[in-house]
Amino acid sequence: RRVWLPAAFIFVWQATPSCETAFFYFMTNAPDHGGLGLGPEVLGRVKMGTSVAALAGTVAYRRWLRDVPIRDVLFWLTLVSAPLGLTQLAPVLGLTDRWGLSNQWFIFGDSVLMTVLGQLAFMPLLVLAASLCPPGIEGVLFATLMSLFNGAGVIGSELGAALTAAFGVSADDFGNLASLLVVCNLSSLLPLLAIGWVDAAGGTGHGDGGGGDAASADRVAMADADVRADGRRN
Repeated sequence: RRVWLPAAFIFVWQATPSCETAFFYFMTNAPDHGGLGLGPEVLGRVKMGTSVAALAGTVAYRRWLRDVPIRDVLFWLTLVSAPLGLTQLAPVLGLTDRWGLSNQWFIFGDSVLMTVLGQLAFMPLLVLAASLCPPGIEGVLFATLMSLFNGAGVIGSELGAALTAAFGVSADDFGNLASLLVVCNLSSLLPLLAIGWVDAAGGTGHGDGGGGDAASADRVAMADADVRADGRRN
């Protein structure tokens, strides 16, 4: 119970549907096809900005949130991130043009902000996974938990694809993209129904659990590097 309940929470957290692919097509499609027409140069700047933002999120967590209970960090970050994720509606509904804002810089700022919040939420999940590993089987269990995390991400992508098809959103039809964004963002609140499962892990501070502070920190660092490497390969 000490392991599988928190592991189930990690799975539920990562398995919520995502509409990133649909929004990517919206960003890159030409304006006469309903998109924003953002080119490779803009996307490159966004990628660079989010990479720096991820590093900033890691530093911020270590500096200010590492001693805050994991349950509290995840709870409040989820409540903050869900409504902020709805800012993507601005370019979809044409509000940025109406307000005289540049779509390029709005997308850049929104991506950087959401990456910082995402990294702040990702780090305590790694700490939680590290704290579940008892001495002797740290490597096997931690690798299993990270496989579970990655598998849940695949399921989240598939759920997002199913919702995209259900809403009739395609590479050339973004009529229901706003509704899709709302549903996917609100679904990120669903893991809060299982937030109590985190308490089954016992200690919820940084480095708590089997293996000691140094071992837990090493596992967190290696997992963060592995996830980043997977992201670059994808």
